[in-house]
Amino acid sequence: MFDHTYDNPVISGFHPDPSVCRVGDDYYLVCSSFEYVPGLPLFHSRDLVHWEQIGNVLDRPAQLPLPLPGSKASGGLYAPTIRHHDGRFWVVNTNVDGGGNFVVTAERPEGPWSDPVWIGLEGIDPDLAWEEDGTCWCAFSGPAGGVNLARIDPVTGAVLEGPFPTWSGSGLKYPEAPHLYRVGDWWYLLIAEGGTERGHAVSVARARSPRGPWEGAPGNPLLSHSGTGSPIQNTGHADLVQAPDGSWWMVLLGVRPRGFTPDVHVLGRETFLTPVEWDEDGWPVVAPVPERHPAPGGAWHPVQDPPARDDFDGTALAPHWISPFTRPEGSWSLTERPGSLVLHATGPTLDTPGYTFVGRRQQHHDCRVTALVDPGTGRGGICVRLDEAHHYEVEAGDGEVRVVARIGPLSETVAQRSAPPGPLLLGVTVRTSDLVPASPLLTDGHTTGPDTLAFWLGDPAAPGAHPLAELDGRYLSTEVAAGFTGRVIGMYATEGSVAFDWFAYVPASAV
Repeated sequence: MFDHTYDNPVISGFHPDPSVCRVGDDYYLVCSSFEYVPGLPLFHSRDLVHWEQIGNVLDRPAQLPLPLPGSKASGGLYAPTIRHHDGRFWVVNTNVDGGGNFVVTAERPEGPWSDPVWIGLEGIDPDLAWEEDGTCWCAFSGPAGGVNLARIDPVTGAVLEGPFPTWSGSGLKYPEAPHLYRVGDWWYLLIAEGGTERGHAVSVARARSPRGPWEGAPGNPLLSHSGTGSPIQNTGHADLVQAPDGSWWMVLLGVRPRGFTPDVHVLGRETFLTPVEWDEDGWPVVAPVPERHPAPGGAWHPVQDPPARDDFDGTALAPHWISPFTRPEGSWSLTERPGSLVLHATGPTLDTPGYTFVGRRQQHHDCRVTALVDPGTGRGGICVRLDEAHHYEVEAGDGEVRVVARIGPLSETVAQRSAPPGPLLLGVTVRTSDLVPASPLLTDGHTTGPDTLAFWLGDPAAPGAHPLAELDGRYLSTEVAAGFTGRVIGMYATEGSVAFDWFAYVPASAV
């Protein structure tokens, strides 16, 4: 049955809250994107293992009215659900910074997706499920806590019945992320509980009707890595899918923490895959999420990774390029200087929203990033961002290159070097070995962070590059900064116009 194996995560980097559906032999998966635009990355697979990003569900300003008053890091778009029903794709989601819950639809997953239809329900993590007669149910996490259910018209957004409370877990905190399924004669309600940190868990209940009464599985939680020594932690927020061969699989989020206790994760919550069995009493059974496992039987369809280097020769940015809060039309151009991405500063600092930034998720613990930057009379460079209060950057401008570290209320220029006019090659490396000590005065290797970020003038992999600074990566981790996202590495301009001839991201295996 199993001819191949796969490694977890199946989608690495900041890709949390996965939801999946199958249409024939094709799988489609969507993730949260929070404050980043375009919103809700959308992936396609033929085997549940190899995923290719085919777009973003919300890729037009009319669909995603950000920035909004009060927009903040880890705000924006929370957990989505994707389903296929009656010949259309449906995504239901929450914009916590304005508007609430909404539905968008498309005939084809590549789009175009419709403008949002708003649903009159307060809460987060909405789900859609249909009965055979077309009745549509929306399960969601209510504003007062607990899982609620309402009957809705997904075309108009009208609430037809409810909401009313339903089953809310085994007693752990934060019951959320509900998904409702009809399997045989039962309706199953899969939820997350325990919070999205180390106590995260997946639990399940069932009933003969969506209206209940519900009974929880005797073995709840169905899955949790809490208190285990697994390198995969925070497992939860799951969705189920059945493969063409009849086997069942679960996609879920997890993290890979590193460093000295209490361990921190820097890539964000990632998408993992694990098999599901059914016991003789009709309950799903899930073993701990493996690092490596036999792949689903049948199809095996590897996909091409995006090119390591983007020369910006196309007419549009690739779908993996994202920006925090907004990306105004006048802030970037691929035509102003053909073969380059030109960024125009919209704000003077990376410390408050409103700046120009185009980046991609860090997807590997060890990687090298380089870019050929022409600052002209402006200022800009490469930034490793977690949020406005936690970022490191190497930038060029005014005849110098400098490295700046923002850690909470502190901002410090940690290195400066004069530079000639014209294009400059800037580089950043992230490594998990030979780590810098927690402080220059300490040599205890046991207290190191999860990784070290090094900043360069020149290509770090080539002779003649000038090392500028090395910084502890723990300050760009979720456990230090808080929030729901992960590192994003990209290009920015905070003064004038800055041209990027190319940008390269190389994982450690290829360094």
